[in-house]
Amino acid sequence: MSFALLFSGQGTQHPAMLPWLAHDDRVRDTCARLGIDDWRSALADPAWAELNDHAQTLLTGLALAAWDQLAPFVPPPAAVAGYSVGELAAFSVAGVIAPDTAAALARLRARAMDRCAARVPGGLLSVSGLSEPGLAQLRAEAGAELAIRNGSANVIVGGPLAALDTAERIAMAAGAQCKRLRVHVASHTSWMQEAADSFSHALAAVPFRAPRIALFSNAADRIRNADSARAALAGQIAQTVRWDECMENVMARQVHCVLEIGPGQALVRMWNQRCPTVPARACDDFRSAAAVAAWLNSHAEP
Repeated sequence: MSFALLFSGQGTQHPAMLPWLAHDDRVRDTCARLGIDDWRSALADPAWAELNDHAQTLLTGLALAAWDQLAPFVPPPAAVAGYSVGELAAFSVAGVIAPDTAAALARLRARAMDRCAARVPGGLLSVSGLSEPGLAQLRAEAGAELAIRNGSANVIVGGPLAALDTAERIAMAAGAQCKRLRVHVASHTSWMQEAADSFSHALAAVPFRAPRIALFSNAADRIRNADSARAALAGQIAQTVRWDECMENVMARQVHCVLEIGPGQALVRMWNQRCPTVPARACDDFRSAAAVAAWLNSHAEP
C-alpha cells in the first residue's frame, strides 16, 4: 500500500472542520494550551480564529490528533509534506520531532511572526490568472514578494498592507482573480526574517531525528537528517513556499492516493489539478475516522 499525507496550512479553519474528530487527550491538550474548553465554539468567533497564535497552535494540535486517530487503521504513509505551518505536523508524523514538541513549537513560531507583524503589519494575497512576467511586474511595482508558489499561474504574494493594496489593484486591472487570505502576517517573505532567526535559535535546543518516512519541505526539497530539518523549519518562515515542487516530489514517490489532513480541501484541489491520475481526498470530506481509513485502504493498493 502506498499513500501520501499532506497537512494543511492556516486560513481555512472553521468550526465544522474534521467533523469526525474525537475529543481525545491530544485535543484536550490543545484546548488547554489555548485556554479554551471547546475548540469548535472558539472557531465560531472569527476574531479569535484568525489570530496567528490561535490558528497555528490549534491546527498543529488537531492535525496530530487526527493522525493519531487514523493511524491504528492504516499502514504508515509513503510520503509526507505540510503546507506552511502544516510542516510542524508533517515533521512530527515523519518522526523528526515528538508530537508534544510540535505543539509547543507552533506557539513559538506564531509569536515570533507576530512580533515582526507588530512592527510591519502585513498579510497575504492570492493571485491567479497572470503570466510569469505579469506576476514579476506586479511584485516589482507593488513592492510585494512571492510568498507561496502553488503553480505557474497560482501564487500568493505577501508584504506590508500598502503593498498588498497596490498589488490587488494592479492584478484586478490586469484581469486576475485575487483574494485576501485570513492571515495577518507577511508569511514566507523577508519581512519575517527576524522571526525565522528567532525560531532557528529556539530549534537549536530541540531534539531532532532523521525522518523515518520520505519527508518533503517547503524550502529544502527532501529532508534526510536532523540538521536539514532544523534549517528547513526555520527557513521557510521567511522564504517562498515551493508547494508546486512539493507536489512533484510526492508524485515522484509513485503513491496511489493522497489524503489531506486539516481544514478544507485547498491542497486536494491543487493536487487534483496537477496530478489528476492519483486520487486525493480531504479529511473534511468524511463523517467518521472509519470512513477515512476505508477510503485510504481501498485506494492505496497497487
